[in-house]
Amino acid sequence: MNSKIIIIAIVVLSGIYSLVLNIIRYHSAKNKTPENVSDVYDPETYEKWKKYSAEHCRLSLISSLITSAVLIVLLSTNVFSKFSSLFPQNLFMQLFAVILLEAAVSSLLGAVEGYISTMVIEQKYGFNRSSIKTFAFDQIRSFILAIILSLAIGSVLLLYLLLGNWIILLFGCVMFLFTLVISFLYPIFSRIGNKFVPLEDGELKEKLMDLLNKHGYTVKAIEVMDASRRTTKSNAYFTGFGKMKTIVLYDNLLNNMTTDEICAVFAHELGHGLNKDVMKKQILNVIYLFAMSVVAWFCVQEPALYTDFGFGGTNFGFAYVLIGIILGIVQPFIFLFVNAYSRIAEYKADHQAVKEGYGKDLISALKKLSRENFAHLSPSKINVVLEYSHPPLSARIDAIEKKL
Repeated sequence: MNSKIIIIAIVVLSGIYSLVLNIIRYHSAKNKTPENVSDVYDPETYEKWKKYSAEHCRLSLISSLITSAVLIVLLSTNVFSKFSSLFPQNLFMQLFAVILLEAAVSSLLGAVEGYISTMVIEQKYGFNRSSIKTFAFDQIRSFILAIILSLAIGSVLLLYLLLGNWIILLFGCVMFLFTLVISFLYPIFSRIGNKFVPLEDGELKEKLMDLLNKHGYTVKAIEVMDASRRTTKSNAYFTGFGKMKTIVLYDNLLNNMTTDEICAVFAHELGHGLNKDVMKKQILNVIYLFAMSVVAWFCVQEPALYTDFGFGGTNFGFAYVLIGIILGIVQPFIFLFVNAYSRIAEYKADHQAVKEGYGKDLISALKKLSRENFAHLSPSKINVVLEYSHPPLSARIDAIEKKL
């Protein structure tokens, strides 16, 4: 069978999968709200949430359809090979040409969806604080980073010419190291376009430091990020490894929660650190990276994958595109297990907050976070199993109350 038909069929199947999940998500807004989270939204806010959720579902659905349709057109009309023919016929420039086109199309579609999501829907419901200038800067930054990262990954594929089938091992190792490097560099990347200041001295900082010292846990700093420049939503997270570990609190978190509620969220994040969840997730990523390596090996050693799309021979930039397409049907099976582990890790981190004496405060903090982030209170079990890295709020509260 012509490989073009197979690849386009994969795109169609991936599109159908995304479409079905969006439809299930859309209809789940009608699910009955669990009793233990019925106080998160008042009736007026709940109606507002249903409209907000419906708009985002429709946007995601339409975006998925358009993205699949555009990709099918590009593939069926051999646009990638025609575009690459405009560039010098050497291996690197051919790789660069395809990656440039792929990044440009993806960034353009992503920018349109992002604009509607952020500047229209989020703005409409009072969550957005980004200016057009900030939004444009974020899109340009994302586009540049996408090209750089794609070229770095695509360049690894060139080593197939030297290593042959050993590429399957090298690609996996390089991608694993690559993810570790990105994790190390994330604190630097996150500072582009954001401001971070040390948490001020006072009762909150003293309580947070007491929690850290109690477990002999050291961090480089506790910092506050000016998230309010972009959104009204709240968050807190660990970033970095070893001596570079940093705890970041959104300024919205400090403005909207009590000291003990912030400590509860902090204790949850501390639980992730004590349980070494970041490192465990990196190990789980090896499964995904192995699958990616097998797909990469298959793509670079199968000439028909290129001649059927108008190329004269193997194009390593197009190999990068094909890897992304094929992984589209592999990822759901892998993430099924990765997300299951992630949900278990969240329960354990919640338990840490309970052990620190902040169980009730964590419940009130989670309810506030859900309210501020307009979270879905009664998602479909199908969506939870296939997509959620965190358990639904109701299930988390049930688990916390049992520990209490």
